[in-house]
Amino acid sequence: MSFSFHTSSLEDLEKKIDIEHTENVASLGEPQLDKGGPSVVTKGKDEALEVLGDSSTPLHITPEQDRAVLRKIDLWLMPVIVMVYFLQQLDKSSLSYTSVFGIADDTHLVGSQYSWLGSIVYVAQLVWQPVSSYLIIKMPVAKYLFVNVFLWGIVVACTSAATDFSGLIASRFFLGIFEATVAPCFITVTQMWWRRREQTLRLAIWFAANGATGMVGSLLAWGLGHIGGSLRPYQTIFLFVGLLTIVCSPLVWIILPDSPTKAKFLSHDEKIIAVERLRANNMGTETKVWKWDQVLDLVLDLKSYLWFSMLFLCALPSGGISVFGPLIIKGFGFNQFQTLLFNIPFSALQVIVVILSALISTKLKLKWPVIFGLTLPPIAGASALFVLGRDPSLKNKLLGCYYVLSVFIGLQPMLYAWGSQNTAGHTKKLCTTGLMFVAQCVGNIVGPLLFTTEEAPYYRRGLIADLICWIVLAVLVLFTAVYLAFLNKRHAARRRRAGKTATVVDTSLETAVESARLQIQNEENGRKEGADASALNGRAFDDLTDVQNEDFIYVL
Repeated sequence: MSFSFHTSSLEDLEKKIDIEHTENVASLGEPQLDKGGPSVVTKGKDEALEVLGDSSTPLHITPEQDRAVLRKIDLWLMPVIVMVYFLQQLDKSSLSYTSVFGIADDTHLVGSQYSWLGSIVYVAQLVWQPVSSYLIIKMPVAKYLFVNVFLWGIVVACTSAATDFSGLIASRFFLGIFEATVAPCFITVTQMWWRRREQTLRLAIWFAANGATGMVGSLLAWGLGHIGGSLRPYQTIFLFVGLLTIVCSPLVWIILPDSPTKAKFLSHDEKIIAVERLRANNMGTETKVWKWDQVLDLVLDLKSYLWFSMLFLCALPSGGISVFGPLIIKGFGFNQFQTLLFNIPFSALQVIVVILSALISTKLKLKWPVIFGLTLPPIAGASALFVLGRDPSLKNKLLGCYYVLSVFIGLQPMLYAWGSQNTAGHTKKLCTTGLMFVAQCVGNIVGPLLFTTEEAPYYRRGLIADLICWIVLAVLVLFTAVYLAFLNKRHAARRRRAGKTATVVDTSLETAVESARLQIQNEENGRKEGADASALNGRAFDDLTDVQNEDFIYVL
């Protein structure tokens, strides 16, 4: 049959899509599998085939169906994801809160020992990351995450018993082991549940828990620090946040599903919609087979080294400021309680920046201009802090410069979103996320070591290093955008040689209504070019890498 599109109204569009759906595919009310037979999934194929059956024929779903399923997914998954990331940041940041209450003096820390307490978490994550990436593929994602959340809660609670450097660094090492799974798990979950247009904002929302942790954590530390009693303030803080994590961890097991095909809150028809709406991503959902050819694909891919470099350059300043942030504010001339309270606007600004940058990126359907723009304020803020003195009369001006510096927090989620949305193949996706996480760990290890308590209150070496990182990062962002544009042209040429339409609009970056319209338009364009329109995105669930699949469109 021929396709035509001559309407601009939502009602006419949805009627047309419903007709296309009825004529071309089985009703979503009918099961796609033979209930008496084995699963259609073959080894190495995407688990989406459990509900789709044959993945090669796209289904037309209406914008209303799309929105209804998306609403359900958001309501079930996002609260749990935000809660876990909030707890992770609260537990990890508890060290910085204890710093203003004299943990260094209470536990007799000397030299760079306090800096190493911040870095050791990332050393552990760096060591454990390869194992964690492999386990995420082999084990149910949600159940694996629950075990790690529960165990790190125990570790933080037990940190309250540490009274010297050896006890603190041992507990912080195990904290890093169990927290190593969080970011990779959540990026995997984001990729398997949301379209690429939706991923940036969802990733930004759970990453904004960094800022929320800074606000709530500062208030908690301020209150807990006033309790007194037989426990020292740092012990009270560690004990409270650790027990809070332990109590909340069962919610991960109870609520979070392992994949769209395992979601109990979705009916069979809704699972079909949940999976089909991801087709334009050309990224699949998940497979439990480790593929070494995809690892090789990653090693030979220039993008892998660009993601690593950019995450490292982003994480190095972040690592230093996250550990020494309260001490930097204290160096402006504020007391310990003022320091904690003045850290709250810094954290609030971080939440605003992360969400706003995600919204702008989604509107533009581009990542690079936003990421490039986010590098400029921290360059200005760090430059001002470097040249200004520390006279008490300047403390308000210094605090303002520090707040400008906080814009850097928007870089990390945007870079993770950019890298994850430009990678396909389940093993390659996990390894790319792991590679980026390793870069983050290395940066967070080095970052705190460039700040030392002996350099207070200027911290000149750390500020110079941060400035260099942000400047080089800005240059790499521009190079990466140009390279991705080149890759899109190469894929267009491959589609033409394969008998497909070369000019394709990436519907994964559009709204539900626009995506439905453009899906039909892409098919019409293919017919006009004499191409096989039905072949477009036909291999979306074949677990191919972005390099192997010529239908994959890179996000600039």
